[in-house]
Order: sequence, then structure tokens, then C-alpha cells
Amino acid sequence: MSTVLFLFRQDLRLHDQLALHTALGLGCNYLLPVFCHRDPLEISPWGFVRTGKHRQAWLDSALAGLREQLAQRNCPLLECNGPPAAVLPELARAVGASVLVCEEIAAPEEQAEVDALRQSGLHIHTVWQSSMLAPDSLPWESSCMPDVFTQFRQLIEKQGLFAAAALSAPLTLPPWPEQAAGIPEHLLYQAPSPSSGQVQRSDLSEKRSSFPYWQPEFDGAETAALRHLANYFSSDLPYTYKRTRNGLHGISYSSKWSPWLSTGALSARQICVALNDFTSRQGANESTYWLWFELLWRDYFRFLYKKYGRRLYHASGLLPHTDISHQPAAFSLWCQGNTGEALVDAGMHELMATGYLSNRLRQIVASYLIYELGGDWRAGAAWFEAQLIDYDVYSNQGNWLYIAGRGTDPRGGRRFDVHKQTRQHDADGSYRRLWGQAATPI
Repeated sequence: MSTVLFLFRQDLRLHDQLALHTALGLGCNYLLPVFCHRDPLEISPWGFVRTGKHRQAWLDSALAGLREQLAQRNCPLLECNGPPAAVLPELARAVGASVLVCEEIAAPEEQAEVDALRQSGLHIHTVWQSSMLAPDSLPWESSCMPDVFTQFRQLIEKQGLFAAAALSAPLTLPPWPEQAAGIPEHLLYQAPSPSSGQVQRSDLSEKRSSFPYWQPEFDGAETAALRHLANYFSSDLPYTYKRTRNGLHGISYSSKWSPWLSTGALSARQICVALNDFTSRQGANESTYWLWFELLWRDYFRFLYKKYGRRLYHASGLLPHTDISHQPAAFSLWCQGNTGEALVDAGMHELMATGYLSNRLRQIVASYLIYELGGDWRAGAAWFEAQLIDYDVYSNQGNWLYIAGRGTDPRGGRRFDVHKQTRQHDADGSYRRLWGQAATPI
């Protein structure tokens, strides 16, 4: 009687779950869905906790939604304590499993996890499913992908490529194996107590947030993600996106899909289905095209990883070796929002207080760290990884490389004139007044 382990990674959903459908297609009698919790106190090489409180709270919210969805199908989520390579081989032996299925992630650490699991003797099936477009639908091999986004986009449009239809959530799942009753207790995750320093929803009341994830309509669960998607396309917001997308503050200036996309509680293909349905009923305009355009940027960074992998983490990025500096004191002031540049400091205050920041401000504060403070772009990327609730390994690294001029930008980097940006995007000073003072630390 076969048992398959299914490892949830950055795909905390049941809709459009190609990897899960692959696991079910193996004809297993038993299924054991697993999520492995990383050490919440893991320190980055730059000296701060790698997963900040807001990002952890958002992940916890997404996991709570996944637990509920799996429990409804009588196939609960098993949560383990520790990295996959350390706990899953022992778990597999305990339940008599030899096969594990999971999402494929092209980033180095995630690739190393899978390699270690294979070396343990498990038979691993990885399934690519995080992009809007399928890699095998592209008109090139990964190694031949155009480096410049405009060329990438133009070839996609010339070929008329579209996302495949999203898969429905399975109505039923196989049960756990009987041996699950004997899983060693030391493998099992124990949620931290409220006094352990984790963010509790009752602690959050920051009314200035552009994404108040502690409110029910911004819950991290898949059900909330799908509800938000439906509400967005039942409004006129898709018609105004291009005009408002560079806003600095508010709920409606952007689509707000990125937090759910980051955990996989929402599928890019599901968004594309909803977008296509909207334009077929209501008609398309420049803004609806721009929504697709932004999803394509997200795909581009994913496929760039498939081409370059670990090279994207070199100090010089994709360039020949170049000098790079790190100014610890200036970096600390930047992180805390104490640089003395009002717009930059306001943005960093918002990031610390809420775990969210507009796309425009992300570019401005990143440019300021790199070009005005002489900072190491990798330190900035690590700080965003720790703080952002919508941290995405592909887009975060890709965007920081792009701003730093160490990726594929043909212009050799993007240096933003902070005073010009202030005049263009906060001429009345409303954002600086709103976030001039950081919130009381949680």
C-alpha cells in the first residue's frame, strides 16, 4: 500500500496545485501533506533575524488557511520542526514512504534542499508551478532565454503565448497512513506561545497600513486570496491600475496580489484566468494590459533563475568581478529609517511597522542605499527578505540586481533622484507626514 509525502513549500493552496495533482496521479493509497518550519531565530549573514515578525505572522496566517482546507478533506497538514533534509527522511521511514512530491523552486537554497533529500534515498518528484507561463511553452531553452526583459516580452507577445487553464482544487484526498500514529514526537512542530515574541493579531492596530494583514479581508488564507481576487475584478480598479500603480499609500492604488502570491496562497495562473474573464466581459484597456505586463515581469525573474541560478547571488551579480562596499553604520540607519532623507525614512518606517511597502518606494529606498549610502545591494535584499510579508525569492533578488545594475538591465542600473521622486509622488508631503514617525515597536 503506497504512501506519498507531499511537501508544501511556496505553494500554500489547493487550487491550481499541479504538484499535488502529480502526487495524486501516482496512484497512492495514502497521502501525508507536510510543511517544515524553519528556525524563527535563524540569523542572516548580515546580523539580523532572517524572518521578521510580520513575515512570520503572514506565513502563519497562510498556513492556518491551508490547515483548514486540508482538514475539510480529512487529510490534515503535518507540520514538522526543522529543515526538510533533516526531518523528512526520518519521517518517511516512520510512515513507510519512499516517494516525495514538491514544487520546484529554482533558487540555490531550495535546490540544495531537494538535492539533500535525494541523497537520503528518497525518490523526489519536483513540479514547476509558480509562473503564469509554463517553461515548456516558451520558444527557447532556459539557457537561451533573452536577458533583456523587453526582448523577452516581445517574443512572448509575438508567439501569442497565454497561461494554461488553472486547475481546480481536488475535492477529496487520500487519508494519512496508519503508521502516522507512530511519528516521533521530536519531528513535530510546536507553535510558539504568545509570549515568545511572535506577532499576535491582537497586538496590531496600525491604521496607516496599505495592507493590514491582521484584518479579516486581508487574511493570508487561500480563501481570502480568492475572495480578494473576485472583489478586485468586480470593481473598476482593473481599468485604473496603470494610472494609480505608483501610489505610495492606500488599499486600492495597486492590485495587492503580491502577499498571497508570495506564499502561493494565490496562483498566478488563477489571476490570469480572472483577468482574461474580466476583459472578455468588460473589454480591455491599457491598465488591464499592464496587469498582465506586471505578471510577466514576475515570470521573467523566475525564468532568469532557471538560466543563471547561483550567479544571481554573487556580489558582482552577472557582471565580471567588480568592487562592492558595505557601510554597516549607514546600513543600520537605513534599516531604522534614520538617514535624514524624509521620504526614504518614511518608507523604512512603514516597512518596519507593517511589513509592506509600495513598489515605487521599494525602488526609491533601494536606490538610496546603493547609490547615496554606498551600501551593499545584497544587504538590502536580505533586509527586504526579513521584513516584507510579500517576500519572493525570485522577484526580490531580481529587482535588487536590476536597481544595482548587476543584473540584466541594459541601462546598467537605476539610480533614482530622491528629490525628483519626492516632487513627483509626494508633492503635498502627505506620505512623509503619515510615516514621518515610526510606529511603536511591537
